[in-house]
Amino acid sequence: MIRIFLAILGYIVALGVNIFVPQISDITFQDHQISAIVINSNDLYRVLLLAIIVAYAITGFISLKDKEKKKKFKKKIPFRIAVGLVLAAWDVAGTKLAILPQPFFPGPAGIAEAYLEDGAYVLENTLYSIRLFAVGFILGVIVGIITGVIVGYFPKIAYWVNPILDICGVIPPVAWMPFALIIFPESFAAAAFLLVICVWFPVATMTASGITGTPKAQFEAARTLGASTKHQIFTVAIPHAMPQIFVGITTAEAFAFTNLVMAEMMGQPGGLGYYINASKVWSAYYKVFAAIVVMAVLFSLIKLGIDRLQKHMLRWQKGIIK
Repeated sequence: MIRIFLAILGYIVALGVNIFVPQISDITFQDHQISAIVINSNDLYRVLLLAIIVAYAITGFISLKDKEKKKKFKKKIPFRIAVGLVLAAWDVAGTKLAILPQPFFPGPAGIAEAYLEDGAYVLENTLYSIRLFAVGFILGVIVGIITGVIVGYFPKIAYWVNPILDICGVIPPVAWMPFALIIFPESFAAAAFLLVICVWFPVATMTASGITGTPKAQFEAARTLGASTKHQIFTVAIPHAMPQIFVGITTAEAFAFTNLVMAEMMGQPGGLGYYINASKVWSAYYKVFAAIVVMAVLFSLIKLGIDRLQKHMLRWQKGIIK
């Protein structure tokens, strides 16, 4: 019970600060009508804090029944306390006292205003970013794994492909934008192409490294048992290279997300990068921060999904790798 209380303590402090610390600055909050509910951004901020408190409390109670979950929950307590205290300090500095430069650094409640004003539009741009990221990232991973397997298993092909990998690896994917717009008639396809290039290089490099690192004894044993080349690739080489493949995928995820935003800011008709660019033009910095928060949450969810997939695919490492 003490662990659960500590996990939500920072957010309780943040909620208490928002409710009980008096508003000294002249910042006001506009009411918004949502169905039959009238709410302002400060109310929304309190609701979000309360939702986090309830969610962490429920997670804490669930973790009591599982030793492994309990250990993970305990490990995250200091970070959650720190986040709550940072939110409390940010609320005071950005909203209660407004000592941060305004309107460049709004408080948490000010950022929540964007979700009330442009909720549907933010969701629309988020879905656009998810669609673009999914297409570019998945295609990049597929092409990268295929390239890495071919390069790692066939030395004669590697002789010709490795120089291309070395050259493309040092060129920022955004530099290909003018050529992508000429090659592909649609801006979406051009941006997806940039993401494919961005993901392709690290995945191909790490996959090739994993394939070439497979002990020759394993291939010889497979050949002795009558395994064909195809069988050796799929049952010996790729399983052995799987840890390195996921290293490449994890690295590519961060690169792809960064280039996703940059590509959207350079000519896409939608997406979180486009929303940031449009908000910046109108000096609506609270909307810029709102998009950044969405991106942070989205990136964390994508990373969580990849981590879960990695744990499932590499479950044989449990108890072997620390």
